[in-house]
Amino acid sequence: MSARVLSILFAVTVMFAPALAAQTLGDDDIGILAIKSINAYSRFTIFDDVNIGVENGTVTLRGKVTMPFKRDEMVQRIERLDGVRSVRNEIDVLPVSIYDDELRRKVARAIYGNSAFWQYAAMVNPPVHIVVEKGRVTLTGVVASDVDRVLARSLATGVGEMSVVNELRTDAEVQNSFYRFRGKD
Repeated sequence: MSARVLSILFAVTVMFAPALAAQTLGDDDIGILAIKSINAYSRFTIFDDVNIGVENGTVTLRGKVTMPFKRDEMVQRIERLDGVRSVRNEIDVLPVSIYDDELRRKVARAIYGNSAFWQYAAMVNPPVHIVVEKGRVTLTGVVASDVDRVLARSLATGVGEMSVVNELRTDAEVQNSFYRFRGKD
């Protein structure tokens, strides 16, 4: 009799464990899972830029991608994560342009072809993202130092772009903003 009760308790525990785990995930945990999910998405490239925010289990995705199916698939990936109540999709799809495609390749070649950026190029998900819209280049992501940030902007200039906006941040800036956000000093 007791074996039967134990097996029923085990079955109930296994059945409700995912729901209990989802309830205990905080926004930070959901954010980490969402970042990992986006970075693991095989079609997420250096030409896409997606930022994630989480508040009360609602994940907000912002940024720009090169194809509409990427936006849709990223939203689907995030919706399946434990603890996610809803997803706000604020991802824009970049317009189709042969000129922009060529400019993306030129800028990527200029940056990642430079020996100072080989360490980044060798990463599974290179951290410097190159968003090109109507001939205007925006560099986003994270680099190790201010020297790398300035060099990336310099390398992205003079390859046929109309302008370059450098939104790259250093590791230290990202870490400081995280601790400031969390209220830790």
